[in-house]
Amino acid sequence: QVQLVESGGGLVQAGGSLRLSCQASGRTKYAMGWFRQAPGKEREFVAAINGPGDSTYTSDSVKGRFTISRDNAKNTMYLQMNSLKPEDTATYYCAAGHLVSNPRLYPYWGQGTQVTVSS
Repeated sequence: QVQLVESGGGLVQAGGSLRLSCQASGRTKYAMGWFRQAPGKEREFVAAINGPGDSTYTSDSVKGRFTISRDNAKNTMYLQMNSLKPEDTATYYCAAGHLVSNPRLYPYWGQGTQVTVSS
């Protein structure tokens, strides 16, 4: 079992930055990922990172603006979000599973943290 708790969301102006954190407990050797979901839309893959933290996979929609990382000594994964746009507004979820973009292959999920980007 893995328990995941996100933090770091909030309200920011367009062009600003936020860093999300995901604290993991339990079996933490899984690959981990970030997903987001806006109202009325499907859950969207953002980025993923393998267990050791030396391989990442980022969606084209955030590439060059968002960076995923993890600190295994702290059992924590991060998402550094720069140059935020209003279309980045969503609830952001962290998940543990496989290094893929399909949310169905992530068995463990956090409760989500809201990110709102104002124009």
